[in-house]
Amino acid sequence: MFDLLYFLIFSVIFIQISLTQKSITYSDQLARNKLIYAAIASYGTVPDYCMNLGFNNSKIRRQITVPCDTVDPNDTCSGFTAVSDEDSAILVVFRGTTSDEQLAVEGIETVKNQMPWISGGVVSEYFGDAFYKIWNSGMKDDFNYLISKHPNYQVWVTGHSLGGALASLASSYLVFNHLTPSENLLLVTFGQPRTGNVTYTQNFDLLIENSYRITHSHDPVPHLPGKGHHGYWHHKSEVFYNEKMTGWEICEEDEGQKCSNANAVDLDFQDHLHYFNLDILTLGYSNCQNSTNS
Repeated sequence: MFDLLYFLIFSVIFIQISLTQKSITYSDQLARNKLIYAAIASYGTVPDYCMNLGFNNSKIRRQITVPCDTVDPNDTCSGFTAVSDEDSAILVVFRGTTSDEQLAVEGIETVKNQMPWISGGVVSEYFGDAFYKIWNSGMKDDFNYLISKHPNYQVWVTGHSLGGALASLASSYLVFNHLTPSENLLLVTFGQPRTGNVTYTQNFDLLIENSYRITHSHDPVPHLPGKGHHGYWHHKSEVFYNEKMTGWEICEEDEGQKCSNANAVDLDFQDHLHYFNLDILTLGYSNCQNSTNS
C-alpha cells in the first residue's frame, strides 16, 4: 500500500518537474552557427546564399516582402520560410528594420498605437500589422505546405531587431492556433525590442515553452520601448552575452535584473548590428558575398 502511495507521489512530482522544464534547451552552437545566418539571410535578396553558411542543403520555400509603413510606401517588411532536412526543422524567419526612416516611424507608431493580440494582451500595432501582412501574403500557405510535408519537424522561428518582434508574434500565433505544438517550436531572436504589454507577456510565457531572446551587451534596442512605458514588457527567457560574445547568462524571469536591464541604455548601435562578431547588415545586404567579420 505504502509502495503504491510513494509511487503515485513520485509520479506526480516527476510530471510536474517535466512540465516546468523546457523541451529544447538553449544551444549557443545552434544560435551561433546556424540561426544567426538565417536572421542575416532575411536582409538579402537571395536568402539561399547566407543560409548556406549555416545550413547544409536547406531549401527556401519563398521570401515574402510587403509594404508595412503607412508613412512611406517604400518601407517594407519581409520574411521567408525554409526547411532543413539535416536538422529536421522548418524555419520561419523575419527581417529587421532597413532604414533610419523606417526605424523612426516604427518607434513612433509602436509607442502611439497598440492592437489586441490573438493570444491575449496588446502589442505594437506596427509589429502586429507587419506580421499579418507577411502571413496573409503567402507565408501562411508556405508554412501549411511545409508542416503538412514534415509534420514531425521542429519549427524554428527567428529574426533580428524588428524581425525578432515579428518572430515573437509568429510563435504565439502558431501555437495559439494549434498549427504546431509548443514543445515542437523554438524561438530564438537577436536584439528584439519589447513587443507587447504585460498581459501579452504572461500569455506568451504560458504558450511558448522554448523562447530565447539573445541580447548583446550594450545593444539599446532590447530597452525599447522603455520598460513599462505604455505597458511594454519583455517575455522570457533572455540570453545575455558579454561584449565579445564569448560568455552568456540566462535570465529566465521576465525583465531579469541580472541581464541587459543591469546596464544603462547605450545609444551606440554597434552591439545591435553585430552578433557573434558578424556584421549583420553588411553580410545581409551583400547576400553574404562580403564575408568580412567585425
